[in-house]
Amino acid sequence: MTEEKEEIRSLRSEIKRLRKALTELTPSLETLLRHRGFRIYKKEPSDDLVIPSKKFLKDYYEILKKYSFRLFLRDVIKHQEYFTKEQVTKYATSDVTGSYIDFLLSVKLIETAGAQRFRLKKRPVKSFGETLEWFLCEILKREFSAEATWGVKFKRPKVGGDYDLIAKIDGSILYMEVKSSPPKQIYANEITAFFDRVFDLSPEIAVFFMDTELRMKDKIVPMFEEELKKRLPSPPPVLRLEKELFQIWNRTFIINARDSITNNTGKALSWYFRTGRKTPCPLNA
Repeated sequence: MTEEKEEIRSLRSEIKRLRKALTELTPSLETLLRHRGFRIYKKEPSDDLVIPSKKFLKDYYEILKKYSFRLFLRDVIKHQEYFTKEQVTKYATSDVTGSYIDFLLSVKLIETAGAQRFRLKKRPVKSFGETLEWFLCEILKREFSAEATWGVKFKRPKVGGDYDLIAKIDGSILYMEVKSSPPKQIYANEITAFFDRVFDLSPEIAVFFMDTELRMKDKIVPMFEEELKKRLPSPPPVLRLEKELFQIWNRTFIINARDSITNNTGKALSWYFRTGRKTPCPLNA
């Protein structure tokens, strides 16, 4: 069993090495975007970014993989002026929440604000959104050897707004919309905006990601189906890959955080590279 695990680890390392080599041999993300008439004029804003100094980034990246920590961090941002342990103990046990507070103190993201009270060092912060985009970008860079950037703005005459995450993976462009809100706070106009950007950019891979472990089938999938009916005379079905992962024409994906963001992203990418490349896509025609 140990030998098998070592072989898997070795194979993953080799895949990363090959992907890195391929990335260096193919045109840069900026060049691929320029070929499509897109030029980045702003990216990676930092006003609301909550990350520690470089020496703590690896540990911070690893702990962000825990859904309970991300929910905890949202509550810290919500009560950023000051909070007690009880105010942020909603999604984990008291002991786990205490360890999360200790971690934030150790990486100097929060400070004490009186007896048993704490506050965020960097204030004000509007939301967890920028930090979540940064984290998804890091996943693509670290786990999939992608060239990636987040919080991207283009000067486009018709389609505006932010492209939350743009990446180059094996010569293909990926666009990911990143949502930190639960399904009940997502509205039809956000699905419309997502498809506006997909039609404008024509990425090989498009992902609508929600940082939730709740069901996608009840509300999110029907909104996608309705939007497709508005846009296409013969709309494609929204098909389940597994659990709460869905795909449209093998190249547009709806995923959430259930089980693992990294694994779910990997499943979407694997599906595209095995199937989507062979499928003509009227979405991007």
